[in-house]
Amino acid sequence: MKKILLAGTAALLFPASVFAGDYLTNTNQHAAFLRMAARGASVDIDGVYSNPAGLAFLPENGFHLSLTGQSAFQTREIEASTGLWTMDGNQSTRNYKGTASAPIIPSFQGAYKNDKWVISAGFAITGGGGKASFGKGLPMFDALATGLIASASQGRLAPDMYNINTAMDGKQYIYGVQLGLSYKIADWVSVFLGGRMNYFTGGYEGFLTADLNESYTPMAPALGLEDARLASIELDCRQSGWGMTPIIGADFKLGKWNIGMKYEFKTNLNIENRTRKMELYRVDESYLAAYQDGVNTPNDLPAMLSIAAGYEILPNLRASVEYHFFDDKHAGMANTTLADGTVVGRQKTLKHGTHEYLAGVEWDITKQLTISGGFQKTNYGLSDDFQTDTSFYCDSYSLGFGARLHLNESWSMDIAYFWTNYSDYTKETANYNGTGMAGTDIYSRTNKVFGLSLNYNF
Repeated sequence: MKKILLAGTAALLFPASVFAGDYLTNTNQHAAFLRMAARGASVDIDGVYSNPAGLAFLPENGFHLSLTGQSAFQTREIEASTGLWTMDGNQSTRNYKGTASAPIIPSFQGAYKNDKWVISAGFAITGGGGKASFGKGLPMFDALATGLIASASQGRLAPDMYNINTAMDGKQYIYGVQLGLSYKIADWVSVFLGGRMNYFTGGYEGFLTADLNESYTPMAPALGLEDARLASIELDCRQSGWGMTPIIGADFKLGKWNIGMKYEFKTNLNIENRTRKMELYRVDESYLAAYQDGVNTPNDLPAMLSIAAGYEILPNLRASVEYHFFDDKHAGMANTTLADGTVVGRQKTLKHGTHEYLAGVEWDITKQLTISGGFQKTNYGLSDDFQTDTSFYCDSYSLGFGARLHLNESWSMDIAYFWTNYSDYTKETANYNGTGMAGTDIYSRTNKVFGLSLNYNF
């Protein structure tokens, strides 16, 4: 039972992001990314995040400002098959569905250019984002309750003799404020130096109850129980923390080519619990030690490398390609327990860091209208030991498209839609959630993001 409890709690520290990018890093901070994806060689206001060194090549001195609003919606589904659900020797399947949404996601990017110098600043949700809700529980929680019931009744209760009710809400936001300087060293090269302050806020609220069915309540004493109440958990835990990200970059203009490079160093980030409620019945408090008030847990943002190349095919037609690497295996995460009982940092169970490949094209149809499309492929390096019910990921590809409307010489507007197709991940185990029984989970996800940016130059 101890393994079941640990499996059901340790993973709660990592709700998945509803944005593009890595586990805890959001790369879509402007609608221009949603409509084109490969913006790492951009010489535009969205370069405050995607290519800050390139800001030194902005065509005009003065202020360049942009305000963005995005809406992201995601579903997460688990198809759980195991003999645990019926305890009759036959496998059966239960389906679980969670929703994550972030209806309003604001961000701001601004820059002031004076000849060779540019000072830039930005604000965005740089990691996490949104609230994930599992209204009908999760396989790990049902397995947890089953283990508690088996212990409390010494194996005398069949699944049709009790009811299990679980629900969990998790939310996570990492707010980032960025500041930096870009400098044009020569007509063909510029550099950037800056940093970002990240503030983490999040938490978890949920419950688990297990009770005898009404028809079996009178039998409680004969079953060795005091009453119909078998086990319960109530949790309300808030978390916060902060960390700094140093950032460097360079941009090279070579004829019709523009090459942008950016490196974000690893951010050491610990999150601290402020636990408002932890009420347990027939559950040892040590099993929920990770959620005790005042406990700190590593939640590092990984180092990120971005390299991009843009090419001007025609005066009104441009294309870009880009590569991202996130060094996840060296970013501290909460501990997880392996199947053999070994406790390791969750990042050590990954096969490799995250690789992303991006491409995009944009076409100026008229002086007032630019249309564009983009593609992104994400490979996480996942493993069975890394995947958990409350924090699972799936390799994917994404498609984005949209337009920029040039309203006048000073104002423009980006409108975009970004859709992601995920590959299902199948996790088979002979020890399903620590129960000693075989089982299979099939993880799947959906995601779509809408965005609008309003840009102003003066």
